[in-house]
Amino acid sequence: QVQLVESGGGLVHTGGSLRLSCAASGSVFSINVMGWHRQAPGKQREFVAKITSDDKTNYADSVKGRFTISRDNAKNTVYLQMQSLKPEDTAVYYCAVGRGYGLAFPDSWGQGTQVTVSS
Repeated sequence: QVQLVESGGGLVHTGGSLRLSCAASGSVFSINVMGWHRQAPGKQREFVAKITSDDKTNYADSVKGRFTISRDNAKNTVYLQMQSLKPEDTAVYYCAVGRGYGLAFPDSWGQGTQVTVSS
């Protein structure tokens, strides 16, 4: 079992930046992929970005060029640097991890952190 604790959400103006962090604990040896999903009010949860243990990354088209995902394996932590934020980025951001290479069906979810972008 893996526990995930997110931090770094908040309120920012359009064009601003935020960095989210997610620290994993527990059975971290089983983790290969780490990443983020988000859920806006009234919408389904959607994939944002992921990174594998060998640093292969993948991003949703809506965030490419603006968000950067990274990880510190020594700290079992994944980061999401968000720049040029837009009101449509407003959502609850959830950290997720998995044993495979995909994050369609993560093994563990974080509790979520709110990101609000004001216009």
